[in-house]
Amino acid sequence: MCKKSRVWFVTGSSQGLGRAIVETALKNGDRVVAASRKVNAFQDLVHTWNEQILPVVLDVTNKKQIQDAVVKTMDVFGQIDVLVNNAGYGLLGAVEEVSEQEEQQLFQVNVFGLLAVTRSILPIMRKQRSGHIINMSSIAGIAAGTGSGLYAASKFAVEGLSEALSSEAAALGIKVTIVEPGQFRTNFLGDSLRVAEQHLEDYRSTAGAMKETLLNQNGLQQGDPAKAAEAILRAVEMEHSTLRLPLGPDCLMRLRKKLDSVEEDIQTWENITLNTGYKEGTVH
Repeated sequence: MCKKSRVWFVTGSSQGLGRAIVETALKNGDRVVAASRKVNAFQDLVHTWNEQILPVVLDVTNKKQIQDAVVKTMDVFGQIDVLVNNAGYGLLGAVEEVSEQEEQQLFQVNVFGLLAVTRSILPIMRKQRSGHIINMSSIAGIAAGTGSGLYAASKFAVEGLSEALSSEAAALGIKVTIVEPGQFRTNFLGDSLRVAEQHLEDYRSTAGAMKETLLNQNGLQQGDPAKAAEAILRAVEMEHSTLRLPLGPDCLMRLRKKLDSVEEDIQTWENITLNTGYKEGTVH
């Protein structure tokens, strides 16, 4: 029996990990809606895969474009089985250095754009009683680092809403996976990264130094986006997938360090925190 061809809807898919996910799904025999602000980036894939790929113009902050893209997808393919919320960008700068405008623009894309796309596709998945939502987070969504506080905050938000959605949608046949990549050789440290305009001298040795370190690593990252895409495909094909998918040895190292730190804090305060309730028999 031939396996059923899935329909993937991938945002931020013109380059980097998004592009790798599109190519991996196509090679797997699935159909793909490649959603991006740059639809010309898919001409080679259209030539190779023909009607198996549907490029659509999509800025995740534009609600009409979201609606039009979803309607077109249903007109052409009639279903959406996998949503990959990959659109987003990074922002470097100390918490104090980032302006209100910079943080609002970041959250419009990384959080509210993701929510808008998800809310547009959830009714389809609910009707199907099936679907898989892949939300791209980051190791920064678990362990915030120096100089990436606002970016980390946007990914912490993605982690929280994904956890809640997972518990809300499971009974409807809808799965949620949070992907937490470490450093992969994509455009993330290039044109997908912004730097706060304000630079404060007091943060030169902390956030400033980290910024320089990260920018110097562009093009040298050890992570292979094609292998990350294969791991995501494997998560989609699992009957019982996990909520989180950490990717990369650097991600695992930081994740374990964070877990150790949390466990240490728990042990430090355990006796006190277990004794913060009313004494038995006390009436208030």
